[in-house]
Amino acid sequence: MSGLLVSLQDAVVQGVLWGIMVLGVYITYKLLDIADLTVDGSFAMGGCVCAVMVLMFHMDPWVALLVAGVAGMAAGAVTGLLHTIFDIPAILAGILTQIGLWSINLRIMSGKSNIPLLKADTVFSKFIEMTGFGKQASALVIGVGIAILMIVLLYWFFGTEIGSAMRATGNNEAMIRAQGVNTNWTKLLALTISNGLVGISGGLVSQSQKYADIGMGTGAIVIGLAAIVIGEVLMGKLRSFGSKLASAVVGSVIYFVIRAIVLRMGMNANDMKLLSAVIVAVALCVPVVIRKWRLNAAYTEGGE
Repeated sequence: MSGLLVSLQDAVVQGVLWGIMVLGVYITYKLLDIADLTVDGSFAMGGCVCAVMVLMFHMDPWVALLVAGVAGMAAGAVTGLLHTIFDIPAILAGILTQIGLWSINLRIMSGKSNIPLLKADTVFSKFIEMTGFGKQASALVIGVGIAILMIVLLYWFFGTEIGSAMRATGNNEAMIRAQGVNTNWTKLLALTISNGLVGISGGLVSQSQKYADIGMGTGAIVIGLAAIVIGEVLMGKLRSFGSKLASAVVGSVIYFVIRAIVLRMGMNANDMKLLSAVIVAVALCVPVVIRKWRLNAAYTEGGE
């Protein structure tokens, strides 16, 4: 029983830290209707940049997180430029950037596939020294604090004129363009902000697990989509934009809790990607099936 509780605590911590990545995915997927595959590369890039800044340049871990965010923003900007200037479809632009980031991340880590941070200071170790909290409690406090900060900032930003224009671009691009808004700029900005959040999340996860790995972002987009769908199912009745942002983080926590429970039940860890794909597929298919069933039932009743 104690082993299960420890696993669930770890899952909650990981869910919160990854939840910041899910916020980034939410911006592109829900606001622009783009499944941005850049995140698989920008998440790893954030982790790699953060680890290198802390270990090799002895940078303060909080500053390293900001640098990781800037690196993620640069990756998102590349995808945005490929999509808006050269008219490459968004999903293909994301794939191209993701593939290129694999080599770039290896370059950042001097050709190594992973970098350990066992003896390096992190935001978590500094917080533990300052407060005396345990490792899990510190990670949870920092993760929740940063997640709340990001939700508040995003809520404020998307209430501004440019933020509202970004949301309108996803709702009706032709209409907002007719109002004189440069939709290419709003798309570029959304992709940049999105991957900035992803980079920060990658930096947090690398500091939490005490290493950065070239493959740490593999499947991040699937995790992000699964978390968003789970959050919508659980908190779908809440209509405010702030609650929708919060649901993305909640969905991430629930996703990692489900993973932890399934692993405790004896599922092979190699099958987790399959489980993630199944969760996303089921969550996307069920609402469609229910809607079609209701439509068919209403049509039948009307015909009678």
